[in-house]
Amino acid sequence: VHRYVPATNPGRPPLLVLHGSGGDENDLLPLAERIAPGHALLSPRGKTDEQGITRFFRRDDDGAWDLDSLKDATVDLAGFVGRARAAYQIDRPVALGYSNGANIAWSLMLHSPQALAGAILLRAMLPFDPRPLPDLHGMPVLLIAADYDELIPVERAGLLAALLGEAGADVSYEVLHAGHGLTGEDLKLSAEWLAARR
Repeated sequence: VHRYVPATNPGRPPLLVLHGSGGDENDLLPLAERIAPGHALLSPRGKTDEQGITRFFRRDDDGAWDLDSLKDATVDLAGFVGRARAAYQIDRPVALGYSNGANIAWSLMLHSPQALAGAILLRAMLPFDPRPLPDLHGMPVLLIAADYDELIPVERAGLLAALLGEAGADVSYEVLHAGHGLTGEDLKLSAEWLAARR
């Protein structure tokens, strides 16, 4: 299940829009259209349903990530991106992920670097060591964390930024005075970062 919004400016990279826990394929489209006007948007729905909460991968009862579920969901998402690119005749997308969607985005980047042209990761974290790392040389990544995020310790976001940089990615790391929810500053920074890479 997904939504596809064709580009009105075909010269711009498509966005792979990945919602957070409890969202769906419609959730982030208004935000994506504000960040990336004119870009094609490809927005899949996460396939995991935990007591009515839609996610891309499962979490255990204590909140820990189910790493087998993450691996399976990452492989599945890579396949979906490949099929959608062929069906819609679009270039490699830039991932725009929030929370659970941002975490599946960086997992996809490490598993299948050729699937993405870059990533905007909003409220992502690193809860385990995913080494060995692929070569992400030159891959542009914007990672935006928040000081007062009640779900993601900011140091876990910093670890992710460092790890992606270690793999060679061109990482821009920002920490906002905000909570887990997205703010106007998230939109502004994301739009400016994306516009600078056209």
